[in-house]
Amino acid sequence: MHEYDDAVLKCFLENQGQLFPEDVASTMEEAEAFLEDCMAVVVDSPEEVEDYLDEEGLDPGEGDVLDAAEVFDVGDGRYLIVEG
Repeated sequence: MHEYDDAVLKCFLENQGQLFPEDVASTMEEAEAFLEDCMAVVVDSPEEVEDYLDEEGLDPGEGDVLDAAEVFDVGDGRYLIVEG
């Protein structure tokens, strides 16, 4: 089971529209449950984002991997990766 702190949950709630056409969560509890269900991960650097996407066979498209819709910048040096 993953544990997501408040910064990660707030980041997802505020930015979920970058990946989903409609909100999938409206409270911190719903966000946590959703992230747990889809086994979202939090990594500590852009390099770890790239490694994770490579390992999972995800194609972030052209450009910077940090611009991929699945990647959320938590704002403290960490990144949340959500497979939509």
